[in-house]
Amino acid sequence: GSVVTWGAPGFGGDSLAVQVKLRNVQQIQASPGAFAAILDNGSVVTWGAPGFGGDSLAVQVKLRNVQQIQASPGAFAAILDNGSVVTWG
Repeated sequence: GSVVTWGAPGFGGDSLAVQVKLRNVQQIQASPGAFAAILDNGSVVTWGAPGFGGDSLAVQVKLRNVQQIQASPGAFAAILDNGSVVTWG
């Protein structure tokens, strides 16, 4: 599915910068200031405050075949299909 966001831009309420990537979304998880969406191809799109996990650029190449994401107050952890875990935030 697609995603519609609203609210405080600094806390993930503005997804305009990643809106074109938010297609075929299967699941969304939230930290207090960011969101992480799993797409149907197993990749992940993040947005929001970098200090809350909104910037996953450093691990983006590892975020493939993601099965599940869990959020903490300032970070995310993604479980991959091989059982490994990737974290950011």
